[in-house]
Amino acid sequence: MNIDFPLIMVIGVFVTGIIWLIDLALLAPKRRAKFTRTSPSNAEDLEQQSTEIKEPAAVEYAKSFFPILLIVLVLRSFLFEPFQIPTGSMIPSLKVGDFLLVNKFTYGIRLPVIGTKIIDIDSPKRGEVMVFRPPHRPQDDFIKRVIGLPGDHIVYKNRVLYINGEEMPQKFVARLPAVKPEYTILDETIGDSTHRIQLSTRRSMLPGEWVVPEGHYFMMGDNRDNSSDSRVWGFVSEKNIVGKAFVVWMHWKSFWSLPSFSDDRVIK
Repeated sequence: MNIDFPLIMVIGVFVTGIIWLIDLALLAPKRRAKFTRTSPSNAEDLEQQSTEIKEPAAVEYAKSFFPILLIVLVLRSFLFEPFQIPTGSMIPSLKVGDFLLVNKFTYGIRLPVIGTKIIDIDSPKRGEVMVFRPPHRPQDDFIKRVIGLPGDHIVYKNRVLYINGEEMPQKFVARLPAVKPEYTILDETIGDSTHRIQLSTRRSMLPGEWVVPEGHYFMMGDNRDNSSDSRVWGFVSEKNIVGKAFVVWMHWKSFWSLPSFSDDRVIK
């Protein structure tokens, strides 16, 4: 089941805020008026009257939760959002179980839930790792590397990328494991970004050629032969961008293993 956390947060902030405002504007003045109409004769009467005019439980909860929910909503919607790597499509750069932070304002400030950009700051660049919602599953967050910008001509042939006619350099790193290797590790350079990619010795994604339309991006996983990406389901619309992944802060592979905080690293 896919939970729309931003929508839940917005509803929570709205409901608690409305309850607090209604109490502030309508209910609280009545309680204060009731308190001032009578003059308690002793401390016992004063304590009893204070109990009688005590805030309703719903108002107390609303006043307690509203600022917390509002702060979380602002941080998660406009600044940073945590994200967990669910699959191996970005190996070797990102591992299954990596927890990373996504910068929500690098590519512009967007309204929560509807995703409308209200402040334009910057645009994705080739080689950056981006979180987005793909066209075939707009309710889910995916993470891949930006390969093609609007207007780019992309060719993937013989496991080598060509962008606008220019070959993206690759440098051999290793074959793993040493006995009967299943993967080849390479350093690939796209623009100013040098990152590691993984190729399978047993299977290969089909070659292809694409022209990126305006307002869209071409995304690929670093695990080139085990990644469902723009080669399969097409281009990513600018309106479906979530943010730029920039740091891994924890690795927790499974519930039965211990989390590790020693592997923090900047995402390249």
